[in-house]
Amino acid sequence: MQSVRVTLTANGREAEIHPMFDVVANASFVEYATAMQWNLSPSGFGILHYVEGDVEAFEDAVADVAVVVDYALEPVTDDAFYAYVRDEATPGLRAMLDPLENGGVVVVPPVVYHGDGTVTLSAFGPSSELQGLVERTPAPLSVEVEAVGSLGSIHSLVDARLSTRQRRAVEIALELGYYEVPREATHEDVAAALDCAPSTAAEHLRKAESTLLRSALART
Repeated sequence: MQSVRVTLTANGREAEIHPMFDVVANASFVEYATAMQWNLSPSGFGILHYVEGDVEAFEDAVADVAVVVDYALEPVTDDAFYAYVRDEATPGLRAMLDPLENGGVVVVPPVVYHGDGTVTLSAFGPSSELQGLVERTPAPLSVEVEAVGSLGSIHSLVDARLSTRQRRAVEIALELGYYEVPREATHEDVAAALDCAPSTAAEHLRKAESTLLRSALART
């Protein structure tokens, strides 16, 4: 048994797989998103996302997708929310998920959407089935294996709720001693290492700290 972390891309053709895939992966008003849980059934597809971005623009987009049957948005902060979407499973979506639904491979949530339209996910299972999963990825998707390891190497759900910028800010803050007592670095030092404005670094740290604290206290 092993785990594999892969990056998927549809090269701008996400709408051919499913229109909601196109929204989450490519919309300018979505800054960061993860797919946390999902369920594919003969009657449709239900999925829960964590999203950072413009909630009003996201709702307008969801309401405009013809195959969406139902949805619900739950705010987390001013610019972050959970999005539950229930929709019809298009042939493209079923083709993408079929290798997962009919084998021993398990996807370990979340699936992370990136600003360049790529998607990363981790899966665990028998080595032969993981190899087959990669080989059977249907067009227009292409897949690149990023890492192979054990189950323990998979990122946690809480960690994945941090955006790439937030995670990097926290990593640098830890390296510089920002969280030491007494503090050995300031948010200006973090900003210099990130090559961004001090206010931007402070915002990344504040949002990351808020997410981690809410998760630790089970208050979302």
